[in-house]
Amino acid sequence: MSTGPQEILLVTGMSGAGKSTVLKTLEDLGWETVDNLPLPLLDRLLAAPEPVGAGEPRPLAVGFGARTRDFAPERIIARAEALRAEQGHDVGMLFLDCAGAELERRYAETRRRHPLALDRPARDGIAHERELLALLRRWANRLVDTTALSSHTLARRIRESFAREGVSEPTLRVMSFGFSRGLPLDADLVFDMRFLRNPHWVPELRPGTGLDAEVAAYVADDIAYPEAIGRIEELLALLVPRYRAEGKAYITVAIGCTGGRHRSVHVADRLGRWLQDRGFSPTVVHRDLGAAPQDSLEGAPVRP
Repeated sequence: MSTGPQEILLVTGMSGAGKSTVLKTLEDLGWETVDNLPLPLLDRLLAAPEPVGAGEPRPLAVGFGARTRDFAPERIIARAEALRAEQGHDVGMLFLDCAGAELERRYAETRRRHPLALDRPARDGIAHERELLALLRRWANRLVDTTALSSHTLARRIRESFAREGVSEPTLRVMSFGFSRGLPLDADLVFDMRFLRNPHWVPELRPGTGLDAEVAAYVADDIAYPEAIGRIEELLALLVPRYRAEGKAYITVAIGCTGGRHRSVHVADRLGRWLQDRGFSPTVVHRDLGAAPQDSLEGAPVRP
């Protein structure tokens, strides 16, 4: 059960202005989101136990509009102020506005009827809804006009404003694998380590893996290793924050060699530690580490 103050964002605004996009983006950022919840039920939601394994309470976004059951702007504002004063919650309201002409265009383009003008022109419903929401628009402490914003631009603006440390971080995974056993289907970035000399062809190293110090030292002693790994690290330093800024929930960096036991394992382990040292929280997975070494998979030996 939630035991302390919680960040709560009430999301409302004109129909067609982007509420669904905002709630989906917040959900991707790790927020708990609920749409069309009557505000009298908010206390019950806050009192409900967190899902099993959820950890600390997440920020909560509640979407509603003029057609939400029991919609009454005065009562909504009073309830929000009471949540602040009586329970200490950090309650804010995001109002999504949009010019009437643009809303008309969006409804015409999608061939949808305005929810408040099912048997009349969309402009009538837009005008009526604007009157119903006027008090909430004045009370809201965040206003976004989406008239000139695409869905992508709106989502990016929401990510910039509402990403929360510890909640909105992507799940970062570094995986070693063997090309002989197939590419990982969920890889976002793939780096091929088959240019490095292969410990498989050194009899005393063959039984080991890239996690063994002797194997790691052999791989790292390749003349191409320092520059190649340094450039991969520079690329990750550039791309991982960019993926995070674009709201990507999962990032998989795949490091491959022939069999997936030596070179890729060492490099994946090194990159995992390098990312951790720079404030990321990667999970390192060695997909094919348990596979038996096999000469026919490794190809012909190449002299260093």
